[in-house]
Amino acid sequence: MKITAQMVKELRAETNAGMMDCKKALGETGGDMEKAVDFLRRKGLAVAAKRADRATSEGIIQSYIHAGGKLGVLVEVGCETDFVAKTDSFIDFAKDIAMHIAAANPVSLTREDVDEDLLNREKDIYTKQALDSGKPENIVEKIVAGKINKFYTEVCLLEQKFIKNPDNTIQDILNELIASLGENISIKRFARFQIGAE
Repeated sequence: MKITAQMVKELRAETNAGMMDCKKALGETGGDMEKAVDFLRRKGLAVAAKRADRATSEGIIQSYIHAGGKLGVLVEVGCETDFVAKTDSFIDFAKDIAMHIAAANPVSLTREDVDEDLLNREKDIYTKQALDSGKPENIVEKIVAGKINKFYTEVCLLEQKFIKNPDNTIQDILNELIASLGENISIKRFARFQIGAE
């Protein structure tokens, strides 16, 4: 199938990938737009993995204050160069992440960061629920493991579904940005403040 400039333009508009990357993806997938998007996403994962060990000592601190001033977020997003820190796509990503944190209220960045007391409390609750419902002990362990996994996806920022596009997690959005900007980017830390909440 002949890859037209219009097809490349459409794929670029959908993925923000470079023109040559879009052309190659369409060539590899025989012009199938959906498969080309998947191809670029997989490539993004590979790029993200390659760049993961690079230092992210530049970046920005982005804020979000919700209407009414009763809820606010500060988030630090790092990148490798000051040049990338000033790009619109990097700044927009930081703004989106701050807004997402305000809406989704994650408790940690990753699974490893979840407070051990909170995790143990959740495990105890899930274990008691499963035992009280009469499940055999060998099944209880599997049920608890499944519920803890779901708990992580709800409270860990990188695993949460992105509020603007629930088909993707925050990690997916981050990987796409790394692929399109060509350098390592990381969400370093965040703080969420809400009037009357501890």
